[in-house]
Amino acid sequence: MNLFNLFETITQVDPEFNERVSPRREAIKNMTSFGKKVTLAAMPFVLSELLKKAYGQVPTDVNGVLNYALTLEYLEAEFYTRGAAAANLVPAGKPMGAITTIRDHEVAHVNFLKTVLGNNAVAKPTFDFTAGGTFGNVFTNYDTFLALAQAFEDTGVRAYKGQAGILKGNRVVLTAALQIHSVEARHASHIRQMRRARGGAAADQKPWITGANDSGIGAVVDPIYAGEDNKVQGGVDITTLNAVNGKVSANAATQSFDEPLTAEAVLNIASLFIVK
Repeated sequence: MNLFNLFETITQVDPEFNERVSPRREAIKNMTSFGKKVTLAAMPFVLSELLKKAYGQVPTDVNGVLNYALTLEYLEAEFYTRGAAAANLVPAGKPMGAITTIRDHEVAHVNFLKTVLGNNAVAKPTFDFTAGGTFGNVFTNYDTFLALAQAFEDTGVRAYKGQAGILKGNRVVLTAALQIHSVEARHASHIRQMRRARGGAAADQKPWITGANDSGIGAVVDPIYAGEDNKVQGGVDITTLNAVNGKVSANAATQSFDEPLTAEAVLNIASLFIVK
């Protein structure tokens, strides 16, 4: 992400943005080199500070969307925090490195959203990652842990996509939301490849969603993948198109696009893991 390009984009929407952030336009230009040193996961902190300085607060009409996102980020951050801390769960080396990196990203997302929302941020719920006993071994069985991680990441990707249209009127917040969306997509792909490397039941796992449920952990997560078997995009049935070796397969058609999830659907999914 090029931070300077982002500033230029914001300035096109709000010509006074630079002055709002700093009385010296040069201060913005100097951040170009800083942006090159900051990781993708850390960028939201920079953007949140700019939002606070430039506008004082987030417009009320997007608070609901951001709190909805915050609820999901609370879930993911706590899930990876518990997983990384669980004794003998995640193997040392690259697996632990990946899980702790994802944990840090999710914690960064939580902190970013809380910073932007301020006093309007919802409190963190109490979570039950066993889903009432369905995944009783989630923090003792590594394969169960990875499978549930995949389900959460797939939810995150679809959740942010589902809300992008609502945020179109606020390009600054939309930029931040889509940035988090891209990080969630990287998480989802990496977790899926970690499962594939484990072999066994997940040996055929792809880095992307295939069909209406490819998690391998049963119908309880069907709501996460509802609609992912859609083969029609832009009014065209993808399976009717010609490919190199015949028609496009149904699997390829569903793998090519992530379908959005509504806020209601995502919160219903999250509720499976929230203590009533």
